[in-house]
Amino acid sequence: MKFSEHIQIAKRAIKHLFTLSRRYTICLILHSVLKSLLPYVPIYFSARLIDALYERQPVERLTLYILLTVGLVFVLSLANVYVSSRQSILSNELYRNEEWMFSEKAMQMAYSSIEDPEVTLLRERIAMEAQTGYNLYRIISCTENGIFHLTRIVLSCSMTLPLFLLKELSLSLKLALVGGILLTVAWEMFSNRKSEKTINAFFEAGVKMNVLGEKYYNYMEHYSSGKDIRLYDMADSLLDFNVNTMHEYNKGVMKQETKIAALKAATVILSHILRFGIYLMLIRAALSGSITVGSIAQYVSCIMLLLTANSGLISEVQKALLNHGHLKRYFSYFDIPNPMYQGSLTVEKRDDNEYFVEFRDVSFCYPNTENYALRHVNLKFKIGEKLAVVGVNGSGKTTFIKLMCRLYDPTEGEILLNGVNIKKYDYDEYMSIFSIVFQDFRLFGFRLGENVAAGPQYDTDKAARCLRQAGFGERLSAMPAGVDSYLYKSFDGNGVEISGGESQKIALARALYKNAPFLILDEPTSALDPVSEYEVYSKFNEIAGDKTAIYISHRLASCRFCDKIAVFDGGEIIQTGSHDTLIAQENGKYHELWQAQAQYYVRR
Repeated sequence: MKFSEHIQIAKRAIKHLFTLSRRYTICLILHSVLKSLLPYVPIYFSARLIDALYERQPVERLTLYILLTVGLVFVLSLANVYVSSRQSILSNELYRNEEWMFSEKAMQMAYSSIEDPEVTLLRERIAMEAQTGYNLYRIISCTENGIFHLTRIVLSCSMTLPLFLLKELSLSLKLALVGGILLTVAWEMFSNRKSEKTINAFFEAGVKMNVLGEKYYNYMEHYSSGKDIRLYDMADSLLDFNVNTMHEYNKGVMKQETKIAALKAATVILSHILRFGIYLMLIRAALSGSITVGSIAQYVSCIMLLLTANSGLISEVQKALLNHGHLKRYFSYFDIPNPMYQGSLTVEKRDDNEYFVEFRDVSFCYPNTENYALRHVNLKFKIGEKLAVVGVNGSGKTTFIKLMCRLYDPTEGEILLNGVNIKKYDYDEYMSIFSIVFQDFRLFGFRLGENVAAGPQYDTDKAARCLRQAGFGERLSAMPAGVDSYLYKSFDGNGVEISGGESQKIALARALYKNAPFLILDEPTSALDPVSEYEVYSKFNEIAGDKTAIYISHRLASCRFCDKIAVFDGGEIIQTGSHDTLIAQENGKYHELWQAQAQYYVRR
């Protein structure tokens, strides 16, 4: 990575901290400065006190030095404790804001990015790196420790400077002292770089293994997996995997730690040789009368603190530089663009409900793939019509709905609402005209009413009415708190567990609650048997009334009561028409599907 790129990442990292929590960042800086100041007060005044004792100065002077030392240390310690406690409290704000930023980004991201496996892997890797102390956590520690060490370097240099200005001290001794310090600094830079690279290399190699291990832990700990683990005696194999994973990880860590320990040992030896030389030089200067006895303690302490601070600063800089690769990924997540064109037109509110949707020569290819999921689709329908979209699995039905709802934009062609390209409409306004139940719909561990209303505020009576319309009335009556009951046990230990069929009814109720002009069912009943599915569709058709209802299925349960049927095959519409029209075409795909499935709709 180029130096200029390192600088840009460092600047963005600091700015990111201020964005997440300005108050926390200010406390972090203050805490670092106050903490670094603490040892210098007793160092300075202890030197003055020793000189005063040696020179037999008045008791008042000795008392003054003692009071100043104790008083200043007390004030600094008190301020440090206060700022540290504030920083600890504000850290919750910082991490909450980071989580909120990730959530907000996910909500603002194009759906195509959410489904992109590369984006999913990037998010998982960022989460894994955060657990091992990289990304934001490393920014915080490097910033805090960097300021701490930098402040100590400045203070140590300023308190050691008089030593280098002494005329009595020969130039050769001064150069020897500077050379020793520089040699130690150079070795610290080398050893820290080697150590950090070693650790980083091991981390890079273990990321995939750690992600896999985390998934296994989630399997074992989540209550929903408990039944299968026990019934199929999977506990031992899961535990063995985690034990073996941790064993491999620890073996690698020990190997790397041995290398790092050797580098640290060499650093300790070098610093002690330098300390010995400093003592000899200062004792010689004191014997010649160039410095006072108290100054020996001051200079030794300051030079040792300088060496420690240099070592610490170098280490933090190396950590920060190695973290920049992780930060590049971290920020790249937030930099993922939204390729969807953001229109501004409002959706026309028509009293006559005369809305027309038209697919005009639409073709679509999913990102990072070469095969077209849809080819040259042409279809037009209006509000109030009942449309069935049928075809075998993988024929393009769900893709058709995703395009209509603008989860993706067409690769070729255009989709029109009342003659206007849907890209030109405000996205949220356009989405508001659809109520959709996808095959892979999701319910959350919130209150039942919140799931139905898709938000924390809900009309209790309306939610209950929609649930009864969706066929959930009997189950609702048995729930302990009605629509206020929690689903599952994610947020409430007394949460209600529901079956697959019941969850489908709640999803249908959610679509009804929104009361949008377009109602779309994308195979949400695929887990039901054909007869039960037909009953659900019949009920939903009755509820839909004069709304536009679109039924997506590889079964034909909904086709009898639909005005129009579009038959998909291989990403193309190969037939359109009513049930009677299509069933009469004996060589057509629809007739073939109907004959193959007819047996399932006969009760025995």
